[in-house]
Amino acid sequence: MARRSTAELLYSMLGQDPVLRVRDYDGKVFGPAEAKSDIVIRSPKALSYLITAPSTLGLARAYVSGELEIVGDTYEAFSQMWQDDMADVEFDSVLESLWKLRHIDRRALRWVKPPESEIGPRGLVGLRHSKRRDAEVIAHHYDVSNAFYELILGDSMTYTCAVYPTFEASLEEAQENKYDLVCRKLGLQPGMRLLDVGCGWGGMVRHAAKHYGVQAIGVTLSRQQAEWASKRIADDGLNDVAEVRHMDYRDVPESGFDAVSSIGLTEHIGYKALPSYFTSLYNKLRPQGRLLNHCITRPTTTEEIKSVGFIDRYVFPDGELEAVGVIAGVMQDVGFEVRHEENLREHYAMTLAGWCENLEAHWEACVAEVGIERARVWRLYMNGSRLGFERRGLELHQVLAVKVPPGGNAGVPLRPDWGV
Repeated sequence: MARRSTAELLYSMLGQDPVLRVRDYDGKVFGPAEAKSDIVIRSPKALSYLITAPSTLGLARAYVSGELEIVGDTYEAFSQMWQDDMADVEFDSVLESLWKLRHIDRRALRWVKPPESEIGPRGLVGLRHSKRRDAEVIAHHYDVSNAFYELILGDSMTYTCAVYPTFEASLEEAQENKYDLVCRKLGLQPGMRLLDVGCGWGGMVRHAAKHYGVQAIGVTLSRQQAEWASKRIADDGLNDVAEVRHMDYRDVPESGFDAVSSIGLTEHIGYKALPSYFTSLYNKLRPQGRLLNHCITRPTTTEEIKSVGFIDRYVFPDGELEAVGVIAGVMQDVGFEVRHEENLREHYAMTLAGWCENLEAHWEACVAEVGIERARVWRLYMNGSRLGFERRGLELHQVLAVKVPPGGNAGVPLRPDWGV
């Protein structure tokens, strides 16, 4: 029986009536002539990746290595490749049946070394979520190149979900609006003290100090972020009111803060460490102090918490996403009173679309800065994450909580006063 081409194999995995065209190294082509994108399989090695990791990890390895290429609309291609009904078990079933019948290129029936940029848990040192290992994980993702992040994130250098006041707002306007919303939810006033944990490049610290007159301290495990933020604070003339430290949030010596913001840190904490994490933030606040926790979440409490596959090995090793109910429950259990919550899922899809546009607009510069493999990782993960938020595979929640003193006076308005 004749061997099925690699192009035909992959095309058969894409479901009914795919809008892609698949081309392989033998010159075979499958798919409609009017397709918006082509998947180009450059060698049997691409199929080897699919066979040895029959899931999205295999597809990721093939793409990151360059053995599988996408020509045309990247987002549309990933949208088709990561269909809701394309479960790993179905993927595995197709490969298993073809393997048994020997209908595939025998050159693909071998193990292939993963791309150099793959790290995974075996490449990390220390216990999961220990200080040493957390620092290594953060360095892996963030200490890449500030210039690279500037190309993708834009002037705000903000690597978290924006809040769009309108569909027409720019990415920069939406990031500014996000910081302002957090400040209003926290009830910031001149002279207050703010702690921003996991502060990134200091966007929240600078915004709060500049526009709300607070004394702001930010901490990050990324040395490059801290260096960039400190320079920007100095350039903005904010040294007297703002500071970013290269420090673990667990090592901050001060307490008695009026407010704590945690924007995009909880994803790195780990489920087992959530009680100690929120207890630490609780202890940093004065009575009636507010906490705003902003993080990516799972849409249900029944899904696996730990990141697996592509995200764990290439993007956020040790990352763990919990449902908002889990997070709010832990916050309550350590003493916080939850006062407000909202889901910004669609906003994160729009934010990622903006980052993807920036990546494509500066593709050659990004490749020159960090190398082709890492640039491909970012293209894959940001487009995939956009799809995750659009399809409700992921959510983004802001939870506002208060450290209520004895007697029950939370010090908050009868109704939310921060507007939209």
